[in-house]
Amino acid sequence: MSNRPYIVGNWKMNGIRAMLAEARAIERGAGRYPEVQVGLAPPFTLVQAMAEQVGALETGGQDCHVAVKGAHTGDISAAMLADAGAHFVIVGHSERRRDHGETDGLVKAKAEAALAAGLGVIICVGETLEERDAGRAEAVVQGQVAGSLPDLADEGQAAKVAVAYEPVWAIGTGRVAAVDDVVAMHGAIGKTLAGALGEAGPSVRILYGGSVNADNARDLLAAEGVDGALVGGASLTAESFLAIVAAAAAVREG
Repeated sequence: MSNRPYIVGNWKMNGIRAMLAEARAIERGAGRYPEVQVGLAPPFTLVQAMAEQVGALETGGQDCHVAVKGAHTGDISAAMLADAGAHFVIVGHSERRRDHGETDGLVKAKAEAALAAGLGVIICVGETLEERDAGRAEAVVQGQVAGSLPDLADEGQAAKVAVAYEPVWAIGTGRVAAVDDVVAMHGAIGKTLAGALGEAGPSVRILYGGSVNADNARDLLAAEGVDGALVGGASLTAESFLAIVAAAAAVREG
């Protein structure tokens, strides 16, 4: 497993070409922290332009179809993302699971399509508030991990996979999971990965996401088992996102 923290910004359905100026500012600022791996996932309309203009950062897609091509109006394949210059793709985000009815099996198929296209993949998992209050959080998330994890062609592919734990109740709400709860959940995810992948399990990085910002990033990134962050709203401006990158660098330096 790489010991470089992995900080990824998910722009969701935000961004027109003018926002590439923020991406360029992020690229310039991130250059001060070579010990941190940084990526941005803009909307599909900006993937190629971002990949061309912000080459020092990784550019990613926010979703992909399971097929390479075909009669799937409105969808984008992993091969198309790779052709546009993308390095990775996010799959299984809770907003996709909720709004589009995506199942673990579909997320797994998308992850496998991404790997087949040569992309890295970030698989999102997370429980609802009702599931946490019922004491089922770890069981739900472990089930999502087991059901969404792709079948790997070889151990080398494990290093191209990350799991992002994003409690659904913390996404975009301003609420953040307690550090102790994050540690416990990342430990549970690690056990599931070890059971599924054996010695390759530790190669899969486990990220935290859910209202990560400049104020809480250092505590979250310093927590045991946290290998980085998947950042939503705070990734839309260079000022707020670079503060998180700086926190990751500070944690790594000790």
